[in-house]
Amino acid sequence: MPNRREPDPASLLPLKQSIYRVLLALAHGEWLHGYAIMQAVSDMTGGRDTILPGTLYAALARMADEGLVEAREGPDDDPSGGPKRRYYRRTNFGLAVARAESERLRALLDIAVAQKIIGGRK
Repeated sequence: MPNRREPDPASLLPLKQSIYRVLLALAHGEWLHGYAIMQAVSDMTGGRDTILPGTLYAALARMADEGLVEAREGPDDDPSGGPKRRYYRRTNFGLAVARAESERLRALLDIAVAQKIIGGRK
């Protein structure tokens, strides 16, 4: 069987904001359902940024296709009484892509500081 290699994380850059936010929300590697991901995005930005359900689920589908996240069905005894929830977590490749995007953004910020567009952090 041929050895399948993951693509270079940099090949997916720059990331769409929605994908980057989801990767940040899933940074701890826990299984989260969609609403919990939306809440995590809001919490980590102090409510400044949100992600709407349509954007979230389109991003998650693309991310699963690209190997950034994996999905699983929730338990049969979900107390919500609604349809089964799907849970998501980032993959190791997803973490590598989030790191690569973070480094790309850091380099841009360093340029902005050097150009005195913004002040440096103390």
